[in-house]
Amino acid sequence: MRRVFQVMGLLVLLSAGPASAQALMDLDSVDPTMLSDFMGDWSIQNADGSKNCKVTLTSEVTIGGLEIDVDPDCAKVFPVMQHVASWRLYEDWEIVLVDATRKSLIRFTTPDNAYVADPDTDGIETIVKIGGSLEN
Repeated sequence: MRRVFQVMGLLVLLSAGPASAQALMDLDSVDPTMLSDFMGDWSIQNADGSKNCKVTLTSEVTIGGLEIDVDPDCAKVFPVMQHVASWRLYEDWEIVLVDATRKSLIRFTTPDNAYVADPDTDGIETIVKIGGSLEN
């Protein structure tokens, strides 16, 4: 499995633009309990949390990254979500949502203790872990 992530990382770096200097996280090197806590249900939200949609992040490999289950109603709340086909986890726990052509759509970074979306797309401000110890 480590080889899959190494190859996937190389492909991502070769196809990424200049803003993607970070490497994919080596999931095999992450504490299994921490990784298990990280995977699962998350809520994508606007700034005040009045708009949100649920996604489920998994560690299953798919074209362009890892599998993501996007609630069918997400596109009604945040239209960009209709294009999300997979996700990637970079060093420093950066979450990137990716379309079917492997293009990064939204990056969630953690300058503090909470994820912040970049770029601001459809009013999406953050992604928050639902339940568990990682909830903001």
